[in-house]
Amino acid sequence: MAVYAIIRIRGRVNTPKEVEETLKLLRLVKKYHAVIYPSTLPGLKDMLNKAKDWITWGEVSQEVLIELLRKRGRIAGGEPLTDEFIEKHLGLRGGIEALSKAIMSGEVAYHKLKHVEKVFRLHPPKGGFKGSVKKPYNDGGELGYRNGDINNLLKRMI
Repeated sequence: MAVYAIIRIRGRVNTPKEVEETLKLLRLVKKYHAVIYPSTLPGLKDMLNKAKDWITWGEVSQEVLIELLRKRGRIAGGEPLTDEFIEKHLGLRGGIEALSKAIMSGEVAYHKLKHVEKVFRLHPPKGGFKGSVKKPYNDGGELGYRNGDINNLLKRMI
């Protein structure tokens, strides 16, 4: 099963109200925030298409997901996500690696977990964006669906 990493690339200025509402439902209220959703979530594709001019998304790999959870994952209150917390509160032996496997297989939906922050706060990408932040990815820009290339962008933003 595919798991999408969704990153907000553009800010809040001049965003249409209906797009801002969609981004709020996705929990992407600020620039450089990222979320993880299973690709089979009902209505997700419609929401992504509505907000495609403000976000980028693609299938995240397990290695990048582990790095994202380890370096940018937070529990409620802002403390870092740890192996001990996962074993104690979620009952997954193996910590962050076990959580990432469960997310990738569809056993656990990260956006439904209790006691964890659903949003990952990222840095701007090291080396900057490779294209325009106002054009689609296929036209040499940064926005919209980018398949597995989201992993390269995530690595630069973690």
